[in-house]
Amino acid sequence: MATSALRTAAPASPWEPASTRAQQREVKRNAVLQTAAQLFNERGFHATSLDDIAERLNVSKPTLYYYVESKDQILLECVRTALDLMHDGIEAVRAAGGSAIEQLKACMRIYTGVVTQDFGMCVIRIGEDPLPEPLKTELRQLKAGIDRQFRRLIADGVAEGSLVPCDPKMAAFMIAGALSWVGRWYRGDGELTPEEIADQGIELLLNGVLQRRMAARKKAAASTPPTKTPRKKGKA
Repeated sequence: MATSALRTAAPASPWEPASTRAQQREVKRNAVLQTAAQLFNERGFHATSLDDIAERLNVSKPTLYYYVESKDQILLECVRTALDLMHDGIEAVRAAGGSAIEQLKACMRIYTGVVTQDFGMCVIRIGEDPLPEPLKTELRQLKAGIDRQFRRLIADGVAEGSLVPCDPKMAAFMIAGALSWVGRWYRGDGELTPEEIADQGIELLLNGVLQRRMAARKKAAASTPPTKTPRKKGKA
């Protein structure tokens, strides 16, 4: 009998191809980060343990170490992911062009959208303070880059006449500060969607809460000198 006739078909490998395994690992790693961000936002960084994260994922604590090295690394990745989303979104808006005021509004929407996500809320509620150096400095530099982008947009808006003359640094701090606070009080089961919050926030921050007619009337009244009432002459 020929040797080839004695050969049998090779058994199918129980292991997935390397590319598939890499994709599955990335999906599971993202699940670890997402779950950790949710717990950090709910309980705080220090009150959340790796055991808590593993329990919510229905895995053992040693399993987590296949995807992350430590709780510090998890927080770093959560915050970095959110800041990268902001940075990339703002860069895309800048690359698309348009007027400064429209770019500013678009960037404000991106900022609001990110801080209403798990990773974005982690930036606002936890931040980089629990991390050691140099990780803390790395994240602060990413934040500074986003701040510079807002300052440039505001300065451009003043130059094109769509924004009133102002200090771009102070204006950027106020806008980012107000939008960041959304990450503190936002609830996924609340009445407003992130898009509705962004629209209302932009309207309030850029147009204010005063009625324009009332504001113009007060301005006109302030610039008009008071009329003098003639004194009545007394009887002799």
